[in-house]
Amino acid sequence: MILITEFMDETAVDALRKEFDVHYDPALADDPSRIEALIPGRRALIVRNRTQVTANLLAAAPDLECVGRLGVGLDNIDQAACATRDVEVYPATGANNLSVVEYVLATAMSLLRGAYDARVAMQAGSWPRTACAGRELAGKTLGLVGFGAIAQDLAVKARALGLNLIAHDPFLPPDHPAWGDVPARDLDDLLPAADVVSLHVPLTGATRHLINATRLSRMKSDAVLINAARGGVVDEAALASALREGRLGGAALDVFETEPLTAEAAAQFDGLPNLILTPHIGGVTEESNTRVSAMIADRVRAHLVRT
Repeated sequence: MILITEFMDETAVDALRKEFDVHYDPALADDPSRIEALIPGRRALIVRNRTQVTANLLAAAPDLECVGRLGVGLDNIDQAACATRDVEVYPATGANNLSVVEYVLATAMSLLRGAYDARVAMQAGSWPRTACAGRELAGKTLGLVGFGAIAQDLAVKARALGLNLIAHDPFLPPDHPAWGDVPARDLDDLLPAADVVSLHVPLTGATRHLINATRLSRMKSDAVLINAARGGVVDEAALASALREGRLGGAALDVFETEPLTAEAAAQFDGLPNLILTPHIGGVTEESNTRVSAMIADRVRAHLVRT
């Protein structure tokens, strides 16, 4: 009845197994043909970000009623095709906000401080104390590109750490309470004013390569860029060039245009200074996995019981 194609907290899986027939195999995300073979007869599908829920997959699933997304991004799910088929889509809204917030703050601190890559030099006998002095986070300006729920939570934590805040979001109504403490800026005004730029937008036609060579050139030369939103929002080749040529202070990428990284995509980042790469785990911690999994298990169960 339920097919789960990516990792999920075992407690949540076991809770579903008490009431439903569950096929749980986290390796399925790497084998779309097996997903298509297993999907007939399933009423529910639970995925993360790697399983592509396409019109073709839906066509192979005549009994499918709902898709549970262990996370919040929906760019791997064809929402229009789901709507046409009356398949409900349930994201885990809010359950991993804190994990993303902490990821952004931790990487911002690391990039500004610049002290945490010294191990190799120190083991080789160097003592690069001056080079590792770095900068403090407090007093810097954080520019939030996209000001939805996660960015708003980030603003609260960032203010407590002494950061100044500005944000850009043309879709958040001007009278929204969140703007009360955070000045709204046009994107091209925000970029040169921010010491740290954090991206919080979905991947759409309008946001693909939103941060490109031109916009990178508008940032401060010592500013840092953090993308824990969606791959493709940043032009990776342009970012690599900016870092290599010293036109940007640093960057952290948790999401990429191609995931997992291809050899060619990975090679463009070789030897770049002050760059943090992580494998799409900004919203994934032990705690958030428990929260996300429990939320989606509850929502899928409620749907199946209701229908």
